[in-house]
Parts: sequence; structure tokens; C-alpha cells
Amino acid sequence: MMKRALITGISGFVGSHLAEYLLSKNFEVHGTIRWRSRLDNISHIKDKINLIESDMRDAHSVARLIRESEPDYIFHLAAQSFVPTSWHAPQDTITTNVIGTINLLEAARAAGKDIKIQLAGSSEEYGLVHPEETPIKETNPLRPMSPYGVSKVAEDMLGFQYHKTYGMNIVVTRAFNHTGPRRGDVFVTSNFSKQIAEIEKGIKEPVISVGNLEAQRDFTDVRDIVRAYLLSLEKCTPGEVYNVCTGKPRTIQSVLDILLGMSDAKVEVRQDMQRMRPADVPLLSGDCSKFMKATGWKPEIRFEKTMEDLLNFWRERV
Repeated sequence: MMKRALITGISGFVGSHLAEYLLSKNFEVHGTIRWRSRLDNISHIKDKINLIESDMRDAHSVARLIRESEPDYIFHLAAQSFVPTSWHAPQDTITTNVIGTINLLEAARAAGKDIKIQLAGSSEEYGLVHPEETPIKETNPLRPMSPYGVSKVAEDMLGFQYHKTYGMNIVVTRAFNHTGPRRGDVFVTSNFSKQIAEIEKGIKEPVISVGNLEAQRDFTDVRDIVRAYLLSLEKCTPGEVYNVCTGKPRTIQSVLDILLGMSDAKVEVRQDMQRMRPADVPLLSGDCSKFMKATGWKPEIRFEKTMEDLLNFWRERV
């Protein structure tokens, strides 16, 4: 029989790519939207998926969601996922991410069937990492440096607790930075790409505004990430946590250099203090060996290809 998958936050960046991938694997795909959700990311597959309006913060709404979709697999992606926003709206971030996860797990538990659940954690859970602790293993201490990171630690622990207490089939993935076409323009790689595309079109002065260019991040293409998410439910051990990353950190400066090298535009790079975080994590470099051993997964898309696709995505839209 065709398996049913429920993607919370299906209209988002990762959710839309995951929906495409699951359709290619012959899943029946259901996904959550809110009344104000933008559907641009899924407009091309809207007639192939089942959209259900639901508010993850409302327990009754989530219970109805599970009853209507009757999923075999759940991929929990719905979240307030932008780190800077979590400083401006910490209460909303905690409520959306933590209460939303509790509601989902309670509804799945009440369904009375063995649903495979992937909770999308984050490398931001590690937060303050000392140089001698890299590359970061799943056993590293969690020292989140933002309300977003704190919310993801809570989700992570809830997954562990519900697995141990109720025997639920839950796997937690801690994906490091991921990017690609459709990435929101508030995120660094997409923001740089959009600015370059606007400069090329002459609708923006030839100045690129940047934040901290010295931070190092471990970037994976979103299309590799969604492959990993499915594998996590097919091959990983319930109750366990798995890093998903390349293991190859790069500075934000090097990301900008790659993008600028793909354009003929002559630009000035100018630091904008508004883009600096109150507390930044200097280095996030992951160890993905546990996940690779369990699943055979490895990243396939070169970072330069990811950046080319992202830049072209914005060239088509500005």
C-alpha cells in the first residue's frame, strides 16, 4: 500500500523540497498550512498533495490533523526557525516550537498506531562549542545561545521522553545549516544571493550589506537534507539523535566570495551592525559519522552548485 506522510510546515523551504522528494518515492503526501501561509513554494505540486489547515499551538487543531491525515510517517518541520527573530520574539518562538511539538506528540500518541516520527532538531542546540570539541558529535554538551536553540533542545528532549515513556517511534535529527533554492531571504546565503540579483538588475545600489563574515558554518544542500530525513525514519534507531551535515565548515566570507565570483557586478561590501547577532556561535562543524553508518547517506550536491542554483532562483524573481 502507498505510505502516508504528514509534513508539518509543508509550505516552508524544507517542507516543499521534502514534499517533492516523497512524491517521487510514491508517498501520499499530506501537509499543514495556516490561513496566512504563502503557497509559492508548493504551487507547482499543490494538486498532488493534501493540504490541511492547522495551528500547531492548538491541541484540538493538531488532534484533528492526525485524525484526518492518518499518517504512517510524520516529519515535524513546522517552527519559528529564524534565529534573530527568536531574540525579538522569544515567547512566540518557545510557544510555537515547544507547545507545537507537545501537541503533535500527544495527538500521535492518542492515535493508537505506530507512527514513525522525525523531529527536526538543529545544530543551534549545541550553541557554545569549544574548539577542542569539533567536529561536534551527538554526545557534545548542549549550550544553546539563542531562544531558538533553547526551543530545539526542548523539542529534542520531548522526543526522548515520549520514546522512553510511551515507546513511540521517534528519531531526532540535528541538521546543521542547509540552503538552496527557495531559502527565505532573511537567511544569509539567500540574502546575499538576492542582493546580488537586485544589483545585477539595477534595482539596488552596488553595495552588499553583511553581518559577521568570520562565523563558520557547515552547509548542506536542502535536497540532500530531505533525502536524509526520509532515511532517518527508514533506517535509524528510535530514541536516538543523529547529526546531519557535511563535516566541512566554511566561513560566511567564503560563501560571499563564491557568490560574487558568479556575478560580473562590481560591488562594495559593507558591514551592517543591524545584522550582527547579540550572541553569535563562532563555529559549527559537525560529525555525521553516526548517521552515515546507520543509513549509508552522504551529501551529493557540491556547495558551488547549491549557490549557483540559489543565485539563479533569485535572478528569476527580483
